[in-house]
Amino acid sequence: MNGLCLIAGQGRLPEILAAAHPGTHIAAMDGYFPDVLAVRTAFRIEALGSFLAGLRAEGVTRLCLAGAIRRPAIDPARIDAATAPLVPRLMQALKRGDDGALRVVLEIVEEAGFAVLAPQDLLPELLPPAGALAGPAPSARLQEDARHAREVLRTTGPADIGQGCVVAAGQVLAMEALPGTDWMLASMAAARGRGPLAADLPSGGVFAKAPKPSQDRRVDLPAIGPETVAGAVRAGLDGIVLEAGGVLVLDRDVCRAAADAAGLALWAAP
Repeated sequence: MNGLCLIAGQGRLPEILAAAHPGTHIAAMDGYFPDVLAVRTAFRIEALGSFLAGLRAEGVTRLCLAGAIRRPAIDPARIDAATAPLVPRLMQALKRGDDGALRVVLEIVEEAGFAVLAPQDLLPELLPPAGALAGPAPSARLQEDARHAREVLRTTGPADIGQGCVVAAGQVLAMEALPGTDWMLASMAAARGRGPLAADLPSGGVFAKAPKPSQDRRVDLPAIGPETVAGAVRAGLDGIVLEAGGVLVLDRDVCRAAADAAGLALWAAP
């Protein structure tokens, strides 16, 4: 055992991290198991204290949280003795936005004696540097849309709204919120394909992705993967711009190949 526990949610990221670090203890919250990985330890939020104590007893010293989960409901009847002192803070966390909730969880984990690692700590190549990643060079119009989109995200980020938006011809066409990136891009594709707005929407555009300005970058760092590229193509976009050093790119070679094939500009901006 390497002293590392990966608390795995759904999606591709936990699988990539586990493959890069054999011997990692894989844990998951009940109801949010990873898509592929075999889970060694399942836990409920009502037993978080006991779960952390059990990890310590097994020699775990480092934790990494990766993958998608939803906010769990707390069942008062299932709270165990080790978790009871944490309940007021957990209830407070569940009432906050994503960033605020995760900060409380990280505080609890660190107070229990664990070092919290980011996915990029375990696999630095997930974060591309600034520059072109795939596809054609972005046009002047696309670069202007990208600048506007990133300014929008800098404005909405402190409100804990989301980590992505679509801009075309200087107009904000879509904002990422709770349903996530895939849903937003699918909605964009549907809006352009039919309905009363289809004829009025400007063509092309860019999907911008960036972390919230003040978020803790050890958890919930934004990510894209091949499905994001496919979604942007279906939505009729011309490009995807990422904040350099702030967005994970999963299966980068597959993303590059898909963007090249579609003629989609994919780049990271400082």
